[in-house]
Parts: sequence; structure tokens; C-alpha cells
Amino acid sequence: MIPRLQKKYKEECIVKMQEKFGIKNYLAVPKLEKIIVSMGVGKAISDMKILDSAVQDLSIITGQKPLVTRSKKAISNFKLRENLSIGCKVTLRRSRMYEFLDRLVNVTLPRIRDFNGVSRKSFDAQGNYNMGIEEQSIFPEIDVAKVSHTQGMNITFVFNQGTKEQTHELLSLLGMPFSKK
Repeated sequence: MIPRLQKKYKEECIVKMQEKFGIKNYLAVPKLEKIIVSMGVGKAISDMKILDSAVQDLSIITGQKPLVTRSKKAISNFKLRENLSIGCKVTLRRSRMYEFLDRLVNVTLPRIRDFNGVSRKSFDAQGNYNMGIEEQSIFPEIDVAKVSHTQGMNITFVFNQGTKEQTHELLSLLGMPFSKK
């Protein structure tokens, strides 16, 4: 079964993007390629149980097993040794990506207290969008009673092509609530 947002992208968003930006070929319209959800767990240097709980939470949120990331080099000021587990990440593609975006936009972001929208300034030069979330407990899949450590995460939306304006318009057509300012 095709996810709701993927169907919306194919039927509505492509047509609106072609009209607004004067794109003749539908293949030239920017497309969401992947979503990367990552958690940097710096406290895992002293306690590996924190990393295990972060991996478990990320797998519950995304529905996919995370890859544990390791440090590339030693930094003595941070008590960091080479090849030490310090984070985890998940790369979502195709239907899982659209289902995660749908849950993020319609369920998770409205649960944030005093939420006024996500920043419009977080686009990079290639048109990709980055956003940060301070707690994993805003996701409805996470049981707040079982959370031992609050952990933030970074979510990156990677597009295959397009300018900042085009990818901003595509995300807003898919339902991303951008702030007014």
C-alpha cells in the first residue's frame, strides 16, 4: 500500500511545483530522497546503557534498526578515545520515509509545547533541510515512564535536486509547519 504523503506528492505536489516554478518536465521537480535521523550520545562515554536506550528509542520511533556510529579520532579534552560508540543513526527511504514524515508533521510536531513552527533558515546550499528536536519523548511511540535520559536528535531531509525556494515549497506542500517569520 502506498503511503498517504507519497500519493499526495505524485498527484498534487508535482503539478503545483510545475505551475509555480515553470518546470516543464515532471522529473525535474525536486524529490525527497531520504530522511536521516541521528542521535549524538556524548554521555555514552561513561555509561553504555545510555547508548543502548537511545538505540532502542530510535528503533521504536523510526521502525528500523539504527546504525551505531563510532568516533573517528581521539580527543583528550572530551575524554574520547578512537573507535568508541558515541551515537546512532537511521536512514529512511521510500515508504518508511513518507510514513515517518507524515507522523512527524501531523502527530509529533503539534505535541511540542508552545510550538510556532519550524525554522525557515535551516536549508543548506543544496536545498537540504535540517531540524533538531530536543527530546525523544514528544513522539507518541515512546513511553514517557520508561525514559531514563532525555535525548535530542537531528533530522535531515535530503533532496535529489532543487534550490532552497523549491525544496521549501515542496516541504510546505507536504505539510511541514514553517514559522511565520
